[in-house]
Amino acid sequence: MENFLKKYFPESKTTEGKAAISSFHQFPNESLSEALERFRGLLQKTPTHGFSEPIQLNIFIDGLRPQSKQLLNASAGGKIKMKTPEEAMDLIESMVASDIAILRDRAHTLTKKSLLELTSQDAMLAQNKLLSKQLEALTETLSNLPTQLHSAQTSHSSIL
Repeated sequence: MENFLKKYFPESKTTEGKAAISSFHQFPNESLSEALERFRGLLQKTPTHGFSEPIQLNIFIDGLRPQSKQLLNASAGGKIKMKTPEEAMDLIESMVASDIAILRDRAHTLTKKSLLELTSQDAMLAQNKLLSKQLEALTETLSNLPTQLHSAQTSHSSIL
């Protein structure tokens, strides 16, 4: 196992991965669940990182946006870092589960439309279709116009 890790995870790759893990920060529009997923991806990408679970937890919490930390602290009934690593992870997992449910509900309500709702693209397509029909009707009227005009002139000249 050690030879496998040395072959596929040389020291340079491990150092690069450790730097990415230790400089982890939650992105501005990233949810807690997305941040945790990305952090776990960084850990998996460098299995030779050597960070213990309590250190990983501290890196993750320290990298969160202030709002996310406040939510975790409020849910913990104080500072989340005062909890045991197991308690803290249970709390984070529970918040991530509700976060995922909220995101799923939000995505569902955004894609659900009533019969009368139209997206701006749908409205534009309907307007284009209407304009096309009006243009066709106008073109047909204009194409018949010389015939009607010629007929009117012919009938007018026969009267004289």
